[in-house]
Amino acid sequence: MRLRRPAKPDRRSPTFVGVRAAPDLVTTAVVVGSGPNGLAAAVHLAQRGVTVTVLEAADRPGGGLRSSVRDGVVHDDCSAFHPMGVGSPFLRSLDLTAHGLTWRWPEVQLAHPLDDGSAAALWRSVDDTARALGADEESWRRTFEPLVAGIDELVADALGPLLRWPDHPVAMARFGLRAVAPATWMARRFETAAGRALLGGIAAHSFRPLTAPLTSSVALLLGAAGHAYGWPVAEGGSQAIADALIALLGAHGGTIETGRRVESLAELEPTDLVLLDVAPPAVAEIAGDRLPARVARAYRRYRFGPAAFKVDLAVDGDVPWTAAEAHRAGTVHLGGSFEEIATAEAAVSRGHMPARPFVLVGQQYLADPSRSAGSINPVWAYAHVPAGFDGDATSAVLDQLERFAPGTRERIVGVHTRRPADLATANPNFVGGDISCGANTARQLLARPRLTRHPYATGIPGVFMCSAATPPGAGVHGLGGFHAAEAALASLS
Repeated sequence: MRLRRPAKPDRRSPTFVGVRAAPDLVTTAVVVGSGPNGLAAAVHLAQRGVTVTVLEAADRPGGGLRSSVRDGVVHDDCSAFHPMGVGSPFLRSLDLTAHGLTWRWPEVQLAHPLDDGSAAALWRSVDDTARALGADEESWRRTFEPLVAGIDELVADALGPLLRWPDHPVAMARFGLRAVAPATWMARRFETAAGRALLGGIAAHSFRPLTAPLTSSVALLLGAAGHAYGWPVAEGGSQAIADALIALLGAHGGTIETGRRVESLAELEPTDLVLLDVAPPAVAEIAGDRLPARVARAYRRYRFGPAAFKVDLAVDGDVPWTAAEAHRAGTVHLGGSFEEIATAEAAVSRGHMPARPFVLVGQQYLADPSRSAGSINPVWAYAHVPAGFDGDATSAVLDQLERFAPGTRERIVGVHTRRPADLATANPNFVGGDISCGANTARQLLARPRLTRHPYATGIPGVFMCSAATPPGAGVHGLGGFHAAEAALASLS
């Protein structure tokens, strides 16, 4: 299938902090892969006058942004909540609303139930969140108020190559001094079980032991983004973000070809630029002998992290949460106390499946009722499991739901599961079921996909990598694609 849109006159989006303007160029480019970074790279190149073709192996574009209808309701296949999407300086510079994207916010951004029936909650307001934490009110306020006040500058610097001089060095230094610490150290700031659990659940998005360096960075950045931007969903499903980028690409004359798997650079027609939205080992395979030996070794040594086990539920009515806050929350973290989450994440990183894994639950329909069908609502969930886990974690996920929402099983009318191998088959960038496209080790957070000041360059003239294996890593922000496109354009000057 070939998707085409009529070309329209170029309407270049405004530049933003940290981006230098470049003249429009008349050249050609091929982007391999249509995940959020591949599409972002294609859009940015097309805006600069480049003739762009995107090649996608699957039968529909979008990568981790794809959504599907099961049991009559809309489920997000992977990425579901988008604090970095709505806050991304690149995506914000695009008029995606004009191309069909509408953001929707839940009343409560995040809830974290505890076994006593209470819950910690992340509200858009720092004050509301802090006040609800009682004895931890001032600790939460001191931790997040400064970050929220400078969030745009922080995001512009943090979501880019870190081996460079930042545009806002003082702000980045303040962030970095706290971000480098393990989440277990950051948790010492908080006295209450609620405050510690709320922080730990956000830090667990790193898919790393909470004792690991830099796990605080994830908690700080995602927590601050939740206050500043919220954790919204895309109306109609995450696919709507991909569809808006595709429409914008078409408006600038770009095209997408689906069902086009690329196994070698030799298969591509002559072009000035090639951008690869694929994982580092796949770059090594596609580039073959053209890749410098040292780069090939680095790409093949690239490390992947723990996996996700996905469970999509169709539920008649709402999930019967014990905690009131969870009834209004778009995202719910199921893991109990900070200490329990830390134990589970450590086990997963060692290759052991915990009896009570950390589970993320999505209730996107609370913000976007269009996803439901009558009284049947979609509930999105995944558990953190060891890399390549080939068992069945469905019961473990449902047990965690029953723990904090007794009676959930009685309301389920449809279950669809995807093991790590299924996730990797649907999206080859998710090696072993790693939806982050790479382990968030200290080394790979600072220098992914390899140690270099030019992380998007492959060492082959005109060929660049733009997947989530490049800075700033996973998340629907398009900045890996944007920065790779900037590097590609600079190589032509």
